[in-house]
Amino acid sequence: MGKALKSYAVVAVVTVIVLVFGWFAGANSVDVLGVPALFACAVLALAVNWLAFIPAAAARSDKYYDSVGALTYLSVTALAVYAALEATGSLDLRGWVIAAMVVIWCTRLGTFLYIRIKAKGGTDSRFEKIKTSPARFLVAWTLQALWVVLTASAALAAITVTERADIGAFFWVGAAIWLLGIGIEAAADAQKSRFKADPANKGKFIDVGLWNWSRHPNYFGEITLWTGILVMAIPVLSGLSWLVVISPIFVALLLTKISGINLQEAQAKERWGDDPAYQRYRAKTPALIPIPPALQ
Repeated sequence: MGKALKSYAVVAVVTVIVLVFGWFAGANSVDVLGVPALFACAVLALAVNWLAFIPAAAARSDKYYDSVGALTYLSVTALAVYAALEATGSLDLRGWVIAAMVVIWCTRLGTFLYIRIKAKGGTDSRFEKIKTSPARFLVAWTLQALWVVLTASAALAAITVTERADIGAFFWVGAAIWLLGIGIEAAADAQKSRFKADPANKGKFIDVGLWNWSRHPNYFGEITLWTGILVMAIPVLSGLSWLVVISPIFVALLLTKISGINLQEAQAKERWGDDPAYQRYRAKTPALIPIPPALQ
């Protein structure tokens, strides 16, 4: 019971963080149902994940966890667009483009992750120990709502802002950064999928393509694309809405310190730590920022 209570306490704290952040970061958002649109998006993110948790906990299955993450992004983006259209009757180019960027990104990544988890038999090692405990499993679903709200916050703020700005340099520079980021992420994922699909590579580590430039090029692409969206949003940020600068910062911390590089590196060391080829690869190849082999 003690562990369950701790888990429910974590759920409560994370829920408060999501809602408080949504309220204050949405200070310049249009209203929907009498509350800031960004706050409404935060409520929706929690609701989608808690509803999905119910059948997942009953079946002790994490098969659709990543798919629900993608659905959450789609849901909050749709709500943001609806709120803007309902309040002002229109959405500017910045809002439409950023909304499309989020939809394109989450659809591609969600599809990729679903195919990957299906190939693994519908299980994810991250949830092996916690999905048998409803309280601990609920923590994971609540954290997914936090991930969506913090990561998409700059996009949601830009879509729902009450005072819009002309399209200028920030828009085009940010769009270029986003294109670079999603291009790197998609290419890296595709290269790794092809590498793993080749029976000749069974048990080997990938060191070809972008993976010869960086040990985690997909994570670099992820951080880059959200940075691009933040840059596009800068002209319409003011006051408390500047809280959304946390978007790429949160993504970077998540992927480098919490559930990304550190976990992947630990697994790689366990598998290939004694392999001289892996030791050379690790010594010469940057962990995150891609550098051409000729310059390493």
